[in-house]
Amino acid sequence: MTRNLSGRLTTGGLIVLIGLLLLLSTTGVLEIRSIWEWVPLLFVLLGVWALLRSEFRNLVGPVMIIAIAGTFFLRNVGTLPDGTISTWWPLFVVLFGLLILVNRSRRRQRIRLEGHSAAGELTAIAVFGTDERRVSTDRFTGAELVSVFGDALIDLRESTVRTRPAIVETISVFGDAEIRVPNDWDVRIETLSIFGETTDRRPKRSDAQTGDGDPDLIVTGIAVFGDIQVRD
Repeated sequence: MTRNLSGRLTTGGLIVLIGLLLLLSTTGVLEIRSIWEWVPLLFVLLGVWALLRSEFRNLVGPVMIIAIAGTFFLRNVGTLPDGTISTWWPLFVVLFGLLILVNRSRRRQRIRLEGHSAAGELTAIAVFGTDERRVSTDRFTGAELVSVFGDALIDLRESTVRTRPAIVETISVFGDAEIRVPNDWDVRIETLSIFGETTDRRPKRSDAQTGDGDPDLIVTGIAVFGDIQVRD
């Protein structure tokens, strides 16, 4: 139940913080301009929290949030010139690509150190469209699932995990990402949701694992005005 509520609690906490800042403004404690200058710092803290919570497994989403929100915050407080973002914003795209490469490299290095092959990986990308993949392997190790104004799906119900945990890095921006897994898999969700939601919609099992050991699958990533769902 905790993993299902994670996205809602994150979004709710962010809304509460913004509401408190607005209250300080309407009561005259802070000026409205100073409030909006500090709002990006809330997202920076949220990204740091997501990194620590996932023990740095959830890398792409939190680091991107920290980089973008941190840049706007530095602009707001006068550390960066006003034209910096409009000139250098492509660096965010470069950073996004580098983080994906780093994540993939870390995942494959872990698998090689444990004496296994990284052949059981896949990438599904849906940008203003649909990408559906079905995986049938006895050595699934991980995947990258990207949905931007689209629908991305991977079906792992005919797969097994030999090296636990397998890791699915998921990015959903105004889109829907769906991961279908066997019902007996132990799945841990470590995503960051900003005005989005991540849910495990599988029926609750009475013999479900407590989460003390390594799960079969860890779902990391970020949902921004989007949905990430785990189904059976």
